[in-house]
Amino acid sequence: MTNTSTGHSDNVTIDDIVTTVVMARVTDFFGFFVYAIASALVFPRLFFPMFDPIMGTVISFAVFSLAFLARPFASFAGRYVERKIGRAGKITLALMILGSSTVAIGLLPSYDRIGIIAPILLAALRFAQGIGLGGAWDGITLQLKSAAPAGREGLYGMVPQLGGPIGFCVAASLFFVLTGFLTEEEFYTYGWRFAFFAVMAVNVVSLFARLRLLTANFGADETPLQSAPFLDMVRTQWRTVALSTFLPVASYALFHMVTVFPLSYTLLFTEYSMDRIILYELTGGVLACGAVVLSGVLADRYTKRRVLRVSVALIVPLCLTIYTLDTYPWIYIIFGFIVLGLAYGQSSSIVPKRFPLQYRYSGSALSVNLSWIFGAAFAPLCGMALAAYVGLWASALYLLSGALVTWITLRILDRQLDENGGSQADNG
Repeated sequence: MTNTSTGHSDNVTIDDIVTTVVMARVTDFFGFFVYAIASALVFPRLFFPMFDPIMGTVISFAVFSLAFLARPFASFAGRYVERKIGRAGKITLALMILGSSTVAIGLLPSYDRIGIIAPILLAALRFAQGIGLGGAWDGITLQLKSAAPAGREGLYGMVPQLGGPIGFCVAASLFFVLTGFLTEEEFYTYGWRFAFFAVMAVNVVSLFARLRLLTANFGADETPLQSAPFLDMVRTQWRTVALSTFLPVASYALFHMVTVFPLSYTLLFTEYSMDRIILYELTGGVLACGAVVLSGVLADRYTKRRVLRVSVALIVPLCLTIYTLDTYPWIYIIFGFIVLGLAYGQSSSIVPKRFPLQYRYSGSALSVNLSWIFGAAFAPLCGMALAAYVGLWASALYLLSGALVTWITLRILDRQLDENGGSQADNG
């Protein structure tokens, strides 16, 4: 990617944007997966011991979903905060809330020490994390997509998506070390807490890089990072919001069905050790990074919609391998991560440029928050509950339903493009 100066007085380059986007998204997903992995390995035992291990895990995943439900409210409230203290102030406040609540989770006493107050505080702090995540929407990814040279939209569009698998690998590596080098008692007594303290440290580093780019200009086609009137945006752009919401559903469901779900399932129903499953997932995460990059190359050659369509089709054979979790879990895990990389690499970059410039920031923020609710918020909960009380086949059908939603949304987008004679906006 070229290191072309943008002409801004701060001499911000496209490479600066790329570096900051990757750093910010890796940071976001590192914290995201630290909590997700702890929801499978730690919280059922320490905060929900009054239930059997299966029900404790299901309830832990229910608490996990609270952050996603909080994000749209935080995003809406952030509009008011931004008018009062500016975008830089809003981002700083949001990341302070996120970091403080994350550290507080790492300091929480267990149920054995303070009783029912422990899970209540965990739920409250998880909701606070969602407030921080929702308020921290900065639009930097839109700047990167706007700065992409013609013919390389797919390659630039995949850059923010690298944050997902890289962030997972960092979080999983930390837990791999903690579970591998500490005794079980040491891990559950204090070891798991270090992961949450690490999240705060990387958030501080990411904040300064983000703030530098918030007011920079990136060329004539710069995306205006200003909120549009909410009701007007919904009234005029609801179709595009719906498309942007449901296109990534399959990839967001995959996120948890190939990361958190296999970890909790094998821990509860098989004899595999935690460190072995985490190692399988680390291998898959590395392959997913390569698949994300490949999605960008293929998107520029064959279109984003074709790449997404192929990746959604691959979910069908992936569902057929779900039974290998009982015998050879690496098959489902590694294949799942590769499909995830292809699907996630382009899933969020197809539609945003179809928003008019004045609605792009607000429309994208709303769509992202809704996508995570519909696609990811309840995936661990539904996948685990279905597997435990119905069977693995039901979990496979749940994952397949996400693929169906994305496939139908793609068909609707195809029809719109045919009616409009193609779209120069999404380069899809």
